[in-house]
Amino acid sequence: METVDRSAFVDASLRKLAQEDAILPLPCGQTLPKPIVIAQLLGALQAHAGQGERHLLIGGGSGYVGALLAQIARHVWMVERYGALVETARKKLDAFKVSNVDVRQGDGLAGWREHGPFDRILLAGAVKEIPDVLLGQLARGGALVAPVIKPDGKQVIRRLTKDGSRTDSPLAEPVTPLVEGVSAAL
Repeated sequence: METVDRSAFVDASLRKLAQEDAILPLPCGQTLPKPIVIAQLLGALQAHAGQGERHLLIGGGSGYVGALLAQIARHVWMVERYGALVETARKKLDAFKVSNVDVRQGDGLAGWREHGPFDRILLAGAVKEIPDVLLGQLARGGALVAPVIKPDGKQVIRRLTKDGSRTDSPLAEPVTPLVEGVSAAL
């Protein structure tokens, strides 16, 4: 996380705040989670650089998490529902000369089937239930990590593996829920 400048992925007026452990607003009513939350999610992936893994990122926002994953994975496919954020992410990733991330506008909760199966799938926003279609896009030995909203409203980090194991761990701060579908207006 020290090698990717978080401030480059937010509005210029927020650059000083980007150095803090703070949630930052993004266009389209989205947010960039606190660094501690991003670190927790990335840690739960249990991915290791140099393994040649293929990652799917759901809810890519401005591209910051995609840029972090690009340092670990052989290739990252990033899905974002807002076209404005897709364009921002592409520009930011290009500026950082990140060449192993493909970005598209789409319904992230449907995944990106044509590029699967994926070794790791990360949902950057919270869900009440993890869609079966995403689990179906995991490779053998793969893992999916998502912030899950429990019935009491609290969020946990859930890690599911292709073989069916499940672990929940605490999440430092709640994250914005993911919304199904593609934004037609933004």
